[in-house]
Amino acid sequence: MTTEKKSLGIQEIMDLLPHRYPFLMVDKVENYEISDERKTLRAIKNVSFNEPIFQGHFPAKPVFPGVLILEAMAQATGILAFTMVGKPSPNELYYFASIDHARFKRPVGPGDQLVLDVEFLKERRGIAKFTGVATVDGEVVCTAELMCAKREV
Repeated sequence: MTTEKKSLGIQEIMDLLPHRYPFLMVDKVENYEISDERKTLRAIKNVSFNEPIFQGHFPAKPVFPGVLILEAMAQATGILAFTMVGKPSPNELYYFASIDHARFKRPVGPGDQLVLDVEFLKERRGIAKFTGVATVDGEVVCTAELMCAKREV
């Protein structure tokens, strides 16, 4: 199975993810590739000063919380998972199951563009494992291993 590189706009992302403003953390998918050798996705999160989180984190020196960087990565893995298996049914979700080896290298703030690169590693019994790297201007800001569980609701 080989799929050429493709991109997704916000409407297509909203068809795959249940998240909505202010918690939808992926603005677009620049490309994804699904082949026998690799399953990868590159997504973008534009960090804007208008985001509600900056009213309190931190007003004098706005910092985008690390937990939201991880959430953006997790949403990117959900999009990748659904591009691999098809659009979810109305009663199907991917839940964020675990984070391992998360490392934060530098703060992210308003005006930054997070580039989220995720790669599928393996799946067993409905639980998928991914690696993720978030960068800003080519500089790594966060790395992690993430697991997502497909469940019916």
